[in-house]
Amino acid sequence: MKIIFIGTSQFSVYPLESLIKNGYNLVKVIRKPITLNPEEISKLEPDLIIVASYGKIISSDILTIPRLGCLNLHPSLLPKYRGPSPIQTAILNNDKTTGITIILMDEKIDHGPIIAQRDMEITADDNYQTLEKKIAQRAANFLIEILPQYLQGKIKPQPQKENQASYTKTLTRQDGQIDWQKSAQEIARQVRAFYPWPGAWTEFNGLRVKILKAKAVETKQESALPTRKGFLFLEIVQPAGKKPMTGQEFFRGHPLK
Repeated sequence: MKIIFIGTSQFSVYPLESLIKNGYNLVKVIRKPITLNPEEISKLEPDLIIVASYGKIISSDILTIPRLGCLNLHPSLLPKYRGPSPIQTAILNNDKTTGITIILMDEKIDHGPIIAQRDMEITADDNYQTLEKKIAQRAANFLIEILPQYLQGKIKPQPQKENQASYTKTLTRQDGQIDWQKSAQEIARQVRAFYPWPGAWTEFNGLRVKILKAKAVETKQESALPTRKGFLFLEIVQPAGKKPMTGQEFFRGHPLK
């Protein structure tokens, strides 16, 4: 069985390592976001392509090459949160669960029929970095569990329910700017969802400050800023050009007016 693995982000590392550890025959591993050449892929005569968090759209010319198709590991319970930022969106929306979906890819983004799904909890302390790692580890184990069944033809892919589809967007640095008209809970989720990138940030007395860790509190405390509802307690911040520091340390040098 010849397998090509394609994935560029940190999310893809765990599934890749799991395939290697379990003795699968990887004839090529693509870890850079390049436009794939169908002729080069075809020469390898792959039986299967596995994709995990790749930064480029894979053309239909590639998808039709392997006889067993192309499987994609997506960090949400599809059809919910198709697109590039499902983990961040789940945290922003205060979801209590997320998961991993393995689909048989087609020409539309995150649209193909479902091979298998598994859900998992989102804790109140999870930020993007910790949740991505947990989902990636779960995806690695899940892939190894499901792959033999798929290769033996024991799984029938099921079409996604289009009326339940939702979509996420490509994030930019501007998405990290805090709107203080939002509630403390919403901003705290934004801090978690956008750590470490694009980062939640604000302008404070003319200085750009990243908020690396924060929590919503009901009453005003030292190192807390008012929002539309409640106060945001700043645990760890990073002023432009400075190292991370506690909120107390920051306010000692930049007192509230």
